[in-house]
Amino acid sequence: MTYSLPFDSVKPGARCAATLAALSLLGACASKDLAGYGVGPQAERAVLAQQANKDPAPDTPGMYLGLIDRMQSQGLYFASLAHIDAYDKQYGASPDSILLRADALRMTDQPAAAAAVYGQLLKTPLATRGYRGLGLIAGAAGDFTRAAQEFEQAVQLAPTDAATLSDLGYARLRDGDVDGARVPLMKAAELDPTNPKIVSNVALYLLANGDQAQALAVMNQQQLAPDVRAAIRSDAAKVAAAGRAQRGVPAQPQVGAGSTGTRTVASAQGIEPAPRLLQRFSQ
Repeated sequence: MTYSLPFDSVKPGARCAATLAALSLLGACASKDLAGYGVGPQAERAVLAQQANKDPAPDTPGMYLGLIDRMQSQGLYFASLAHIDAYDKQYGASPDSILLRADALRMTDQPAAAAAVYGQLLKTPLATRGYRGLGLIAGAAGDFTRAAQEFEQAVQLAPTDAATLSDLGYARLRDGDVDGARVPLMKAAELDPTNPKIVSNVALYLLANGDQAQALAVMNQQQLAPDVRAAIRSDAAKVAAAGRAQRGVPAQPQVGAGSTGTRTVASAQGIEPAPRLLQRFSQ
């Protein structure tokens, strides 16, 4: 049985304070995880690619799937697609190989093909991953309403998956539903308080909810880099724009020659390219 805190039984300030305390336990971990890729991982990926191209395929399905999973963890998604083809030819497709194929298609910018393959998982034991993949595709396309719906399906099947809870919270934020983002993000933060994407999404929620002091405290305690903080503040502006759109409030006019008012924020529709470590969805 899974237990969660009764969020509605205590004051919002107390809830945020408790979450803030949990996030502060291992602040240095987040800043390390948000550091850029170095020479070490690049060299490791190169060695793994060379080994995969030279060595014969492992002689058991489990070992072969493990090799493909390692390749994907190192970013070798195109190479993994070739090996998934070889795996399916030798052993036949399985839910695990279907998931690996769907992830590889999504990460190689083939969203339509990836969505079709994720759909094959919905009647398998890996249905949670299928719904989550569909949510990631919708979010990458800027359809945050659809993304939230897919993540909701995934969370119903896996209520304690912190990454999916965080993705659901972020999708709701970008869809303008700040109140609806609170519970999944607080759950995610307490389930996995050192995950850098979850931490940044909590900071985004606090900004969007008007708790700027607590948002700053989270970013300071987690030692988030300046570019990560800038990305969070940029997303906060998009959340505000989405909220106004949901309420039917006209967009604010852009400052120009001979005009007055505040500068318009970026549209909530569409998602701009960003370094992988700054992408709000977990990958």
